[in-house]
Amino acid sequence: MPERLDRVENIHPGALRNPPVKPRDAATLILLDRSAGRPRVLLGKRSSKHVFMPDAYVFPGGRRDRLDHVLPFASDLHPDVLSRLMAEKSRSASQRGARALALAAVRELEEETGLVLGERIAGRLHAQLGTLRYVARAITPPGSVRRFDTRFFSTFADEAGMTLDGIADTHELHDLGWHDLQELDGLNVPWITRSVLCDLAKLLSDDPALPFGSTVPFYYSRRGQFFRSRL
Repeated sequence: MPERLDRVENIHPGALRNPPVKPRDAATLILLDRSAGRPRVLLGKRSSKHVFMPDAYVFPGGRRDRLDHVLPFASDLHPDVLSRLMAEKSRSASQRGARALALAAVRELEEETGLVLGERIAGRLHAQLGTLRYVARAITPPGSVRRFDTRFFSTFADEAGMTLDGIADTHELHDLGWHDLQELDGLNVPWITRSVLCDLAKLLSDDPALPFGSTVPFYYSRRGQFFRSRL
């Protein structure tokens, strides 16, 4: 049964009268660092010049491109992750489409932070997808200037064998830094980002290993109300 959420300030009362904008497939990567004890998450600040979520602290990510369908990968998604993505009622409900979402998340991570999840062979990134968990899905409410159907992936940096000393601000994200999942006071963090982090913190509390087959919270809107169900 979908849960109706009280926090619906994302949806402006007049937004539903605006011409509908079709959501575009997108993906984001919640990178976790547990070297300091409690897990920390990598967030960066979007430029004030962005039309969508200006000045907000977000995870690295962006829309899926056509080329993401043909990017090479060194390891594939865990079977539980792949099957859950393919079970969705969406245009991406195929093995190729599901994998392209994960590849988009890894590509965006490198483009926006300089961090590489995988290895470079002949100058080309071969992504490591095997440690990625699928932890949330959210569709931007109607009325927004941009709408995305976003899949949220997560992985532990140490488990993925990542080197974290290559983080660098880019034109997409700046003020990149590690933040405690439950201590985000003072940061302009979108409501959906906070909600996903709360869900993730609960998963980690239940099982610090973050199982691959956990149910996935799905955030969406209907007639000006916001809902959360489970995939």
